[in-house]
Amino acid sequence: MSEIVVAIYVVAYRELLRFVRERSRLISSFAMPLLFLIVFGAGFTRTIGVMAPGVDFVQFMYPGIIAMTVLMNSVMSGLSVVWDREFGFLKEILVAPLARSGIVLGKATGAAVISVIQAGVMLLLAPLVDVAITPLLVLKLVPLLILISFSLSGLGLLIASRMRSLQGFQLVVQLLVFPLIFLSGVFFPVNNVPAWLELISKLNPLTYAVDAVRQLFLAGQQGALEAIGITLFGHTMTVFHDVLVIAGFGLLLMLLATWSFTRQE
Repeated sequence: MSEIVVAIYVVAYRELLRFVRERSRLISSFAMPLLFLIVFGAGFTRTIGVMAPGVDFVQFMYPGIIAMTVLMNSVMSGLSVVWDREFGFLKEILVAPLARSGIVLGKATGAAVISVIQAGVMLLLAPLVDVAITPLLVLKLVPLLILISFSLSGLGLLIASRMRSLQGFQLVVQLLVFPLIFLSGVFFPVNNVPAWLELISKLNPLTYAVDAVRQLFLAGQQGALEAIGITLFGHTMTVFHDVLVIAGFGLLLMLLATWSFTRQE
């Protein structure tokens, strides 16, 4: 157990140091979420209008943008694995007396802390888009974002464990991230699409992350949640049910990522 804790601390601390020192990464990580929020918000709010009683398009999309910010940082956490492999540092970590599971969890922990910081910056924009933020909402949101980040980090680390070049990893992530985003309900209610598209969306772990974050933001607006929420097997998902699904996906992905790392030379 002590080896796992040491590995988590060492790897997570290194990930945080790398993030702080790489200002370009700090700035670019906000580029796409801000682009979607500003361009889509300005371009479609008047066209689409009200998504549900008391909820316009920007208020509907904003929680999804928060979840998308976490997704992008979490999946890109695998980039450091590929980087370390190319420069030989990963081999040094793997031969060190550190538990492989601790290395994976350390990467995920670092990604989770960075994701919360990035989401916090995005929350500062909430008043500008007429989205209400309360201290209670933030207290509920932080542990949820940590869970989402851990779960989605497993996906990035699983991909990175099998990649040998930065270019290959970035290509695979780009091909994966955009479908995950557009099929997660960030920009449209999942229940109001053709049956085949709804089925694919409900197999997407980000769908439940977006729904959970959106429910926290729209708490108290039951009519809106009934109109734009997710139903699974005829049951409308609650935050608790979303959390269970996210945790299930996360556990599976982290186990697969850890197994993949144990097979590294």
